[in-house]
Amino acid sequence: MRDRIAKGALSVAQVAEAHIARIEAQDPEIGAFAWFDAAYLRRQADALDAHRRAGRAIGALHGVPVALKDVIDTARIPTENGSRIDAGRVPGQDAALVQNLKAAGALILGKTVTTELAFMDPAITCNPHDPARTPGGSSAGSAAAVAAGMTALAVGTQTNGSVIRPASFCGTTGFKPTFDAISTKGVLPQSPSLDTVGVFARSPREAALLCDVLFAQVRAGVPVPPPGLLKTVQAGAPVPPTLAVLQPPGWDRAETETKDAFAELTDSLGDQAFQLVLPALFDQAEEIRRRINLAEMARCYHRYASNDGLSEGLRAAMEEGNAILARDYIAALDWPGILNAALDEIFQRCDAILCPAAPGPAPLRDTTGDPVFNGLWTLCGTPAVTVPILQVVDLPLGVQLIGPRGGDARLLRTAQWLYDWVDTAGETE
Repeated sequence: MRDRIAKGALSVAQVAEAHIARIEAQDPEIGAFAWFDAAYLRRQADALDAHRRAGRAIGALHGVPVALKDVIDTARIPTENGSRIDAGRVPGQDAALVQNLKAAGALILGKTVTTELAFMDPAITCNPHDPARTPGGSSAGSAAAVAAGMTALAVGTQTNGSVIRPASFCGTTGFKPTFDAISTKGVLPQSPSLDTVGVFARSPREAALLCDVLFAQVRAGVPVPPPGLLKTVQAGAPVPPTLAVLQPPGWDRAETETKDAFAELTDSLGDQAFQLVLPALFDQAEEIRRRINLAEMARCYHRYASNDGLSEGLRAAMEEGNAILARDYIAALDWPGILNAALDEIFQRCDAILCPAAPGPAPLRDTTGDPVFNGLWTLCGTPAVTVPILQVVDLPLGVQLIGPRGGDARLLRTAQWLYDWVDTAGETE
């Protein structure tokens, strides 16, 4: 799409009309969008087409539609954070990542549904594969919109498992980069030590295309060079990668069908995979991550605490956060460094760690699913990517690859290799 628009073979107006038609046809049932305005989309498309016709330089995402989770500030467009308390909230300024997208010529498609204040209570969005099942949370709308083909790309956030898990349930690629690789300025803060902006796409290659734009930041007044993620992915793996196969903490919560499908995949990798057992220290990661999350959420969401519009579940979580002792919270902040010291040794022996992205396929909509296989990597700040290559009981199930901090390009390249390898194996069969 990007290349055809750049060559003039496809207009942005045509792209906009195709997406308007699909959203109008599908979203009444799926409920992925919190805000969508066809007239706004057409105005953007006309401006982008006029820009190109004038012979002016175009950006890396010129005319490519991107949907944004409704915790990401958009100037003059509602950003309501999935909360009745913030109903009608319209920011005056774009989040830093939205500024990057507009500078690259992206077509801002709309705002996608999130759970209340990006926490755990289920949202209205349905899973495109089965409306009775959850799309996950809290980036529910972003994952569902990509899975249903209502947008090419989407942006979400993860504080526990809110990119990786919805991607697994909906059958898309979900990429959570290294912590702080994408600016969170203008994104609803829930837990600043954990909050990470991530993306949804069809494959790791498309995720790399989007993240090349989103990674652009200025640190200490100096622009950070572009990461070249897409270039690395397109170059391909120089040799078949080595994967460390992991049964992660919480493995007893995995469904039997998940264990069987994962074993079949890893067996077929042969000598490219070896079994990994993490030190017992990692078993405490789920509780440590939760401690940091709830303590910081109690602080960040303090302004909501006295409002009657706050749900009981979220209020209880904030009360739990308020009860955490300062010494326990401060001690918890030391854990990412300790865990990453152990992981660094593991990554010297492999290109990536491989494990399931979720204990099973999407459950029914009274829950957003179990993030037990995701929170460890959010705590460590390591990049993680879901590849949609498994299927259980006719529902998608992703596998998750994890790389070392800062190894985003190599991880996406490895994920694309696996994505293509499975496709090739399927064709051979």
